[in-house]
Amino acid sequence: MAKPVFVRFETPSEIADKALQLVQVARETGKIRVGTNEVTKSSERSEAKLVLMAEDVDPAEILVHLPMLCEEKRIPYLYVPKRQRLGQVAGLSKPAASVAVVEPGQAKPLLEELSQSFTTLKK
Repeated sequence: MAKPVFVRFETPSEIADKALQLVQVARETGKIRVGTNEVTKSSERSEAKLVLMAEDVDPAEILVHLPMLCEEKRIPYLYVPKRQRLGQVAGLSKPAASVAVVEPGQAKPLLEELSQSFTTLKK
């Protein structure tokens, strides 16, 4: 299957797994924003430290603006394969198209590692 239009680079599964782990830890010890509207607002305000987007979002137009916004605000972003899993780690019983980590809490080292990974993947 072809990648959606908003996916600008391939995120390896081990990095996607670490990103999901970061969301779970940040939810428990820091602060996250869930849902495209909340993620867009926190990105526009430059509050987001990392943005995660699910690749299986339908329609894809929901997330088309986020990579450009993140690049404009210099916010690292990564992709995860499934929105159902993204919703689970964010503490929801339903899927989530996107999540922003606002405060990493105890996951600060993991956030820094993933930010470095983003820089490498983006090239």
